[in-house]
Amino acid sequence: MGPNSAMKTLPLIPLDDVVVFPGMNLTLAIDPGAEEEVLLVPRSGDDFAAVGTVARVDEQVRLPGGGLATGFEGLHRGVAGAARTDLNGTLRIEVTPWEDPTDRDEEIRGLEREYRAIVEEILELRNAGDAIRAFLRSISEPGALADTAGYSPDLTHEQKVELLETLDVRERLTMAVALQRERLAELQVRSRIREDVQSGAEQQQREYFLRKQLESIRKELGEDDTSYADEYRRKIEESGMPDEVREQAERELGRLERMGDGSGESSMLRTYLDWLIAVPWGERSEERLDPLGAREVLDADHAGLEDVKERITEYIAVRRLRAERGVADDGGGKGSGAILTLIGPPGTGKTSIGESVARATGREFVRMSLGGVHDEAEIRGHRRTYIGALPGRLVRALRDAGTMNPVIMLDEVDKVGADWRGDPSSALLEVLDPAQNHSFRDHYLDVELDLSGVLFIATANVAETIPGPLLDRMEVVRFDGYTTEEKVAIARGYLWPRQLERNGLEAGEVEIADGVLRAIVTEYTREAGVRGLERELGKLLRKTATRIASGEVEGPVAIDAAEMRRALGRQRHFQEAAERTALPGVATGLSVTGAGGDVLFVETTSMDGMKGGDEFVLTGQLGDVMKESARIALSYVRGHADRLGIDHDALEGHEFHVHVPAGAIPKDGPSAGITITTALTSLLTGRPVKHTVGMTGEVTLQGRVLPIGGLKQKVLAAHAAGLTDVVIPERNRGDLEDVPAEVREAMTFHPVFTVDEVLEVALEPERVPAVA
Repeated sequence: MGPNSAMKTLPLIPLDDVVVFPGMNLTLAIDPGAEEEVLLVPRSGDDFAAVGTVARVDEQVRLPGGGLATGFEGLHRGVAGAARTDLNGTLRIEVTPWEDPTDRDEEIRGLEREYRAIVEEILELRNAGDAIRAFLRSISEPGALADTAGYSPDLTHEQKVELLETLDVRERLTMAVALQRERLAELQVRSRIREDVQSGAEQQQREYFLRKQLESIRKELGEDDTSYADEYRRKIEESGMPDEVREQAERELGRLERMGDGSGESSMLRTYLDWLIAVPWGERSEERLDPLGAREVLDADHAGLEDVKERITEYIAVRRLRAERGVADDGGGKGSGAILTLIGPPGTGKTSIGESVARATGREFVRMSLGGVHDEAEIRGHRRTYIGALPGRLVRALRDAGTMNPVIMLDEVDKVGADWRGDPSSALLEVLDPAQNHSFRDHYLDVELDLSGVLFIATANVAETIPGPLLDRMEVVRFDGYTTEEKVAIARGYLWPRQLERNGLEAGEVEIADGVLRAIVTEYTREAGVRGLERELGKLLRKTATRIASGEVEGPVAIDAAEMRRALGRQRHFQEAAERTALPGVATGLSVTGAGGDVLFVETTSMDGMKGGDEFVLTGQLGDVMKESARIALSYVRGHADRLGIDHDALEGHEFHVHVPAGAIPKDGPSAGITITTALTSLLTGRPVKHTVGMTGEVTLQGRVLPIGGLKQKVLAAHAAGLTDVVIPERNRGDLEDVPAEVREAMTFHPVFTVDEVLEVALEPERVPAVA
């Protein structure tokens, strides 16, 4: 294959938006003069293509405006050479004519067959006429067959130029096959989409006609095709809806009737009406307004928890007086419900007491777990514009309860999150406000709901993560944990019988003494609640049940201390205050965490100062507030060294290190101020801290002791750890009333105003020799 004759010079006619292939005809509004042949060259980017089409000048016609239009017929390719302008101003170019070879090998034949097959499929998808198929079958030369791809309207100008510039027939045919294969794939996708759309439209049309036929058949049979509407009307009438809600329901039912049951929106309207009817508008539980009877129910279900029991009893008493004096709530009064928030460590019975409250008041009980909820729509519901929209959890809770005055427990309200979907805690502001919740509006139902009759009980482990405006609407009742004796009583009266039943044992089949229960509480658990205690009892009874089932023991089994240790393993918790505070520089402090109160030890030491080093090192994952308390403590000790009996040589040139175990647990807060001060003073005076003393309180640079929070939990932790003396701020003296009487009797409390009073109570009177 190659040039077919010698080079010739022809006039150059540039083409901007069209590419002419050999065999094509083109008419242009130009006058070529007396020329018989020209070179038609398409533009390629900012330049001309390297290959054009040699075209023969055909007949000319006169245009209506007086101009000439000339027809051109593509003959063969021509390779463009040098260009010049002649004396007449015509741009002429040297052209090397190129004729495609007619011979073909097996590969080219295979490409021809593939190309023809692809084009046939394209023509079929486009419903092309027989003329085009006949034209395609009339082409016998492989090069000319490849050039027919240039007729495709789907090819870009650049793709056509590239095809024209491909001189090798094999390469050109390969390119044409690839381009047409892409076109075929696009057409197949379009065809499939069109068929799917058409099929869906036909299906809808078919369903429409079938429904119309069904309506006609029902009329012929004398059946009322609007029976579903009458059914909805009956349910609406019987539901006890308020007038505004009934009007909304009837409007939506009218829309459903007008659009017919075959409309796509009818299912959404049916769902909406079903939800409106599902709300128990006129249903209210018959309350048991007996304060004494309610207290008996609460006492039977839970030991301790006096604060919440008293509050529920007060609530029932108030409701009884309102009923007796003619001001009974009918569901439309403001503030007739109650909103209690139970805050305390895990395992103290916050969640389980909700069911007891419902039982005591004769109401239905529904629990809503809010832990990890991030979407505001979980509370308020989704708007009906969204597909799959549903009401919020409150509407669903009322539906599940079947009454408008249930007990709804909002569990783990302190773990509600917020993200781009909204803030659920903000939606709860209206729900938990007695002045507003009588007109709560769910986004889905879009009607007012009266939640004033609901008794809301929220639970949380800590108050700090509850947003301030939400916490302000709550009546907080704090659960500060149980004493050792209360845990023993709970284990005896509640946990032990429940674990006997769960492990297939009968009452009286296994006995355990209170002393053994007390040992389990103090030596195997260290918690504010009783969840871990119940696990230990379950473990003990499982092992006992195994021995009974295997025939190892018979008859009633009495579990003593030795059997308890064999089943539960080595002791896990120890009273280590005496050992830890034996040397100067260690003091026992008290803290509060999300799991309840705890005892922590503050350790201090001093060493020769390093040049350029920090004179004060703090370790133990201390927060910023606790670090500031430590620096205040050191500054106070330095500033009052003479009065404290500290040798100045012990301060000058020394570096101090304060560590608060355990190092893996983060700690923060100002209440360790007097503990750090006491530990530093003990270190520098050589007087150990009394091992029976625990302390809590914030310290100032003037040596004053400021009040702290969580005193009850701290005192319970000190009692569990075996401490007998607790130093507290004077302004916390009133909080001692919250401490159980048995703990107050077992411990000695030292309210103080200043650090001097703390040191007088906490430090041993004499120095101890330093340990080498």
